[in-house]
Amino acid sequence: MQTLTQLNNGELLGATTVKISEGLESFPGQLFELTDTLEYLDLSSNKLTTLPDDFSKFKKLKVFFASDNCFTVFPSILGKCDNLQIIGFKANMIAHIPNDAFHVNLRWLILTNNQISSLPVSIGECSKLEKLMLAGNRLAALPTELANCSSLALLRIAANNLNMLPEWLVAMPGLAWLAFSGNNIVDQTKVESFATINIDQFQIQQLLGEGASGTIFKATSIDVINQDEVAIKIFKGSVTSDGFPEDELQTYLAAGHHPSIVKLNSVIDLDDQGKKGLVMELIPSHFYNLGKPPTLNTCTRDVFEKGFKLTDQQVFEIAISMASVGAHLHERGIMHGDLYAHNVLVDDAGKTLFGDFGAASRYDKRDLALAFYLERIEVKAFGFLLDDLLSLCRANISAYDALCKLRDLCLSENQQLRPGFNEILTKLLCLEAAS
Repeated sequence: MQTLTQLNNGELLGATTVKISEGLESFPGQLFELTDTLEYLDLSSNKLTTLPDDFSKFKKLKVFFASDNCFTVFPSILGKCDNLQIIGFKANMIAHIPNDAFHVNLRWLILTNNQISSLPVSIGECSKLEKLMLAGNRLAALPTELANCSSLALLRIAANNLNMLPEWLVAMPGLAWLAFSGNNIVDQTKVESFATINIDQFQIQQLLGEGASGTIFKATSIDVINQDEVAIKIFKGSVTSDGFPEDELQTYLAAGHHPSIVKLNSVIDLDDQGKKGLVMELIPSHFYNLGKPPTLNTCTRDVFEKGFKLTDQQVFEIAISMASVGAHLHERGIMHGDLYAHNVLVDDAGKTLFGDFGAASRYDKRDLALAFYLERIEVKAFGFLLDDLLSLCRANISAYDALCKLRDLCLSENQQLRPGFNEILTKLLCLEAAS
């Protein structure tokens, strides 16, 4: 992170990346000295309300973040920034978006946790848009023009005021990751819960990881007779980029038991305001994340350690386990919404564990058309996972061509051609037996 003093003293001349967070109430004019070089600008966690009318002078700017500021109107000047591909205005107070605010080159838009009640129809002109984050707003409907965003792969619309998922939306051929919990779309009847226990029953030991919805710690029960080691997830706040913590809890409970889903042990009370957390099985230390989350460059696709490879056994074990999880969840009317390699934990034998229900949503299985489309959206995500697995093979396995054909079916633009998870599982088991 840089400072305003460095900027004003000319110490940042020639910089391509600048991040300043000092409670700024106005845009630092000295930044215009960097218009020929600046590609990444982060002015998050300030007190900004507007951008200058000549902001479009930043001709090389590709990434702009202004989260945790005080904007009430999305700046229309951003629509004139030709090279700007990634924009983040999370946790502002934006209620209005001008119709000319989006450039056609936009790839990734983050508007989580604002006060937006409608999107401009011009969003349909963003044919390169891959990732759209809208959780925690006031949307009661989505513009049909969004269907023209043919590259849209990830959509977060949880924690809004939607009453339905339009057929044109769930039929979008590129969509692979969708989160829509916390709306009025289905009957969100609470699942029979575990009896809650107090956080005081555990001794927190160390940080294990952090995601969009919460932070995970290793902990030990203070019970001297049964000092079990567990993992405790503490939710960050009332709304995350994926939705409400309460919806994550309810969906995790609804998922039930599966050998490849991280076991949920109990629910904990964190304070007297009803804030809760999760107590889960502690994953053995020899497990590791299969991949890493998407970068600013890859946008919606995971990345992997250089030189990382998988054996034939691992490829089949992971693919079969994840197809089985997919079938298990959708039989219960659950869409995981974040089926990614970076959420998959594996060991050297390919044993697989899967969790993180932050983006998961429940739907009405009795609506057969909706159930079909939602499963096929998740199947596309599985297709990308299978594509990742095939790219990590140490050598061409005997079933490589057949697996490529299965991957292509899962990724088909025509959702009617995509198999369901039960069909995928059967196919994988047959291929494994024959190889």
